[in-house]
Amino acid sequence: MQTVVELIIVSGETAVDLALYLLLPVLVVLMALMRVLEDKGLLALIAKKLSPLLAFFGLPGLGVFAMVQILFVNFAAPISTFKIMEQDRKITNRKIAATLAAVLVMSQANAAVPLAVVGLNIPVTLLTSILGGLLAGFLAYKIHGEDDEDNSTQMSKNIEVKKDKENLKLIPLLFKGGAEGLEIVKKSIPPLVLAIFFVNILREAGAIDVLETLMAPALTRIGIPGAAVLPIATKYLAGGTAMLGILLDLMQEGAMTVAELNRVVGFTLNPFDPVGLALLISAGPRIKEVVRPAMLAAVIGVIFRGILHLLIF
Repeated sequence: MQTVVELIIVSGETAVDLALYLLLPVLVVLMALMRVLEDKGLLALIAKKLSPLLAFFGLPGLGVFAMVQILFVNFAAPISTFKIMEQDRKITNRKIAATLAAVLVMSQANAAVPLAVVGLNIPVTLLTSILGGLLAGFLAYKIHGEDDEDNSTQMSKNIEVKKDKENLKLIPLLFKGGAEGLEIVKKSIPPLVLAIFFVNILREAGAIDVLETLMAPALTRIGIPGAAVLPIATKYLAGGTAMLGILLDLMQEGAMTVAELNRVVGFTLNPFDPVGLALLISAGPRIKEVVRPAMLAAVIGVIFRGILHLLIF
């Protein structure tokens, strides 16, 4: 019982640190900026211009913001875009599913930049992220199927895009967006604590050791060393941040080569893990509704990215 209590405390500390020192500053600033762009009509204009380019893949024009945010900011940054999409009645659940699937496949800047120091090929990583993300978005759009007309009508009645009758000045707009970012962070803490606690329970129970034993033979056959089993298992149990620390240690110790690192990241450098998923779906109820098709498509997208990295490196 004492071990369980200790795991709860550690999980809570980790979740709160993540929420306060990573999510809070990023989301407050990004939500403030997104609200200004939305109020001035720039988001609608950009989305309209980009929609024809992304329509084939099922992505709305705003989807490009989420893709850019994860590639060049961090894995939590797309939440601000999902929040805007959540409230936009013109964007169907089907398109939200496509955007979520694309984001789940793409590499996050907060892990890619540190790994670039030890040999990660950034141009290839960006290219495979975009290709894998577009594929996942296309598949999620098809898997989700047409939005039910009745549900769409009901959604339009229930979900109202809040528009002030008078145009707010810049400072009030920034404060309004920042306050919305704070609310997102507050709502993300409970699922974060639960996700991290679940992961810690699995680690304490020896699940990672079991995975290492099961995965090592298969990975070595495709050119991934046995040393990579630990970061891969850690990634899909404890998240990308925990994996990042292990990969950096392995590279510094010489346990992995640069080529092996670039093979591994094709399957692991993405927010598709318990912690990342818990954060992204905290953006709102419509995001939660499309998790299943997005996850199914993301699995294929991640495998596709991984195969590209194996072929290139």
